[in-house]
Parts: sequence; structure tokens; C-alpha cells
Amino acid sequence: MTAPSTPAAGAAPVTVRVFAQRFSSTPRGARLARRLALHQLDTWGVPHGTPASETAALLAAELAANAVTHGRVPGRDFELVVRLLGPTLRIEVSDVRGERRPPAPGVPCPPPLAESGRGLLVVEALADRWDVLDRVPVGKTVAAELDLPR
Repeated sequence: MTAPSTPAAGAAPVTVRVFAQRFSSTPRGARLARRLALHQLDTWGVPHGTPASETAALLAAELAANAVTHGRVPGRDFELVVRLLGPTLRIEVSDVRGERRPPAPGVPCPPPLAESGRGLLVVEALADRWDVLDRVPVGKTVAAELDLPR
């Protein structure tokens, strides 16, 4: 029998909180994803109405709306994962459409009169970091990170 492991002296405990849920690829599913993400953040100690909560709401809403608008495949859901990793909040939205990838961070924005493509400008402005990742076995994940105040 081995002794239980203990954290090194002075090391902060590691706390990771995860909320994951699939939603229908509809506007109603996107609204519900945003609401449940905010409810979960409130449960984790990021109260409704705070700047961090409001920013997270905008990020979750934009990523979910993009999944519903651009990543929708009839009969397939999108997935929202919210992770609280110490002082970092990570919001991930995955869909099954891999061929319609948004531009990577830092790629020039759409032309001024383009009809779409401005949503990720919101993500770029609000998130401290964001990226587009491959989803295994199929699809893509758009992840945005927000550094929370201590």
C-alpha cells in the first residue's frame, strides 16, 4: 500500500471545475448555453453582473451563435465546455463542421462591408487568448480564455 500523495509545502491546491453540455444547434440552444454558462459561473463564485460574468456571457453567446450559424449540421448538436482553471476561465464551443473554419487569431478582419465575420472581432477584443482547434474525430472547437481578477 502506498501513502497518499500530499502537495509540496507552499504549493497552492489545484482546483479545476468543468461544466460540459450539448445543445441543439438552434438559436434557442445558443441562448440556453449562454444562460447555463452564467449560472454555472455564479455557482463557482463569479457572480452575475460582475465584469467577469458579463464578459463571459458575451464570449459564450458569440461562440454559441457562431456554432449555430456557421457550424450547424442538421440533427447534430454543438457542445459547450466551461472550465475554471484557477484564475483562468476557458470557454470552448465545438461543432461537427470542420470544413468551415473561422480565421485564426491575428488574421486580418473581414472587409468593412462584409455581411459576416465580425463576431470573432468581439471574441478577439474580449478574450485574453483564443484559438481554433481540431476536434477529434470530426469538427472544430473555438476556445476563448479570460483571465479573472483575483
